[in-house]
Amino acid sequence: MSQPTPLMPHATASWLVDNTALSFEQIADFCGLHMLEVQAMADDLASAKYTGRDPVRAGELTMEEIEKGQANPEYRLRMHRAPVTVSRTKGPRYTPVSKRQDKPDGIAWILRNHPEVSDAQVGKLIGTTRNTIAAIRDRSHWNIANITPKDPVTLGLCSQRELDAMVFKAAKKAGIENEGATDERLVDDRQALIEELRAERDAAAKAANEAAQEAEAAAWLQAKRAAEAEERGE
Repeated sequence: MSQPTPLMPHATASWLVDNTALSFEQIADFCGLHMLEVQAMADDLASAKYTGRDPVRAGELTMEEIEKGQANPEYRLRMHRAPVTVSRTKGPRYTPVSKRQDKPDGIAWILRNHPEVSDAQVGKLIGTTRNTIAAIRDRSHWNIANITPKDPVTLGLCSQRELDAMVFKAAKKAGIENEGATDERLVDDRQALIEELRAERDAAAKAANEAAQEAEAAAWLQAKRAAEAEERGE
């Protein structure tokens, strides 16, 4: 099983390039990057875009591990402590701010296409309240004129697996049989839809990653300009 990558792989790679004698292959392997990306950093083609992040201070590496790698170019660095991820076991599902405006559309889609699903299940899946669900159902929601039913998976509010599990559980409880379960054509259509949604999510994730890198680069540039201004006594 591959080990997790640093919380900020590009910034971590930039720091390792500048502060250690590790090989490009070792840094790329540890950070989950392509070796050419690391080489570009070493050639000052890309490192200026990132503010170096010390993995030792972050607890992801130890100096002993770095020394082992420097002594043996074939040595594969082992992460000391994986990046901390927040796990929510209680309360409503967390939804990024950029996605919260899409919740009503996702709720409306579930209410229209799966009326057998309970409000509690919808609230847990989407991360909303029963009052909001009720308002959308009886069309008393303050923004009902602008609510358009949309697949919550496409909106990025939940995964296809989570949605399917919820619908299956609700249908089983309501005694609803899936008459199309044996219809091969429906199975093929469903698989095609899943593949399409997966491709859309991958594209969205790639765009988010690129945006994060651009933000990181902008922050570094701002810090650099501030430091230069301070040196000039401005």
